[in-house]
Amino acid sequence: MIPRRRFHRIVFVAAGFYNLGWGIFSALNPQWLFRFAHMPLANHPQIFACLGMVVGLYGILYLEVARVPERGWLLAAVGLLGKVLGPIGLAQLLWTGVWPPATIVLCLFNDLLWWLPFALYLYDAWPWFLNGGERDGAGPRVNR
Repeated sequence: MIPRRRFHRIVFVAAGFYNLGWGIFSALNPQWLFRFAHMPLANHPQIFACLGMVVGLYGILYLEVARVPERGWLLAAVGLLGKVLGPIGLAQLLWTGVWPPATIVLCLFNDLLWWLPFALYLYDAWPWFLNGGERDGAGPRVNR
């Protein structure tokens, strides 16, 4: 088993349910961020609703990582990459004044909060990823 397996399972169950909840909420209420940040409502809220659906689907993937942490490295790596790219995009919107600072709430809970636990998981699961999720009695090994 990977180091800190129980901790990683708890993190990814929490991430899974968070993303499912956020995705459903945003798909059903795609103007919430615009109202929260006192911005003009979006002309095409379907785009934000679609983003909600995608984030919700990530929740299913995170639940799979929680189910079998030894085999979730790639799913979590893609998730962390999205959690890094999202704030970069938001920073550009904030820097250029397109979006107000109140929109940072989007990245605080969707992205930044998860950086450390996802990175720790990727570190712990790396040997199992290299070995296809398998291990022998001595622990993880790399096939060459």
